[in-house]
Amino acid sequence: MYEGIVQELIDELGRLPGIGPKSAQRIAFHIVQTESFDVSRLAEILTDVRDKVRFCSICGNVSEADVCGICSDPRRSRNVICVVEEAKDVAAIERTREFRGLYHVLGGAISPIDGVGPDDLRIRELMQRLADGEVVEVIIATDPNLEGEATATYLSRLLTTLEIRVTRLASGLPVGGDLEYADEVTLGRAFEGRRLVER
Repeated sequence: MYEGIVQELIDELGRLPGIGPKSAQRIAFHIVQTESFDVSRLAEILTDVRDKVRFCSICGNVSEADVCGICSDPRRSRNVICVVEEAKDVAAIERTREFRGLYHVLGGAISPIDGVGPDDLRIRELMQRLADGEVVEVIIATDPNLEGEATATYLSRLLTTLEIRVTRLASGLPVGGDLEYADEVTLGRAFEGRRLVER
């Protein structure tokens, strides 16, 4: 334990996802000891993110505008939608440069233990997007873990009522892993080898 504000900084950094006590301490001491570190710029960016960043009204991706750059890009294919759990998964897939369609961010995955059901996700919005008949394929790209598989199963059953091809990312992604940690090659291969979901 450190005195006063240094410990408060460590505690606040430690509340961030993926930052454990040792990492929080290292970051805090980097801020304190490095004179060239621009604390005011960091504070300004954090404030700007809070004030300016919102979620795309169409797909749910992070954006500074009402509609994100992907949804407003006329070069993107309008007849394929890739369904992901979180906005960070969009960035992971975009790094592969394998997908040129649109996205739909669910905002999480079905997890009864955490009290997250289908009604807590953006599934209703997905169904509204599919209602006009323009989309011919939905790629389910949820994480290959228990929650992601439950979400994929729920979606595939729901989508069988529509005349849409439903595919799931192929193997290559580790079971129990998260999309954001997959390297570009593995994620790219998974995209190329996606399979049809059995009805």
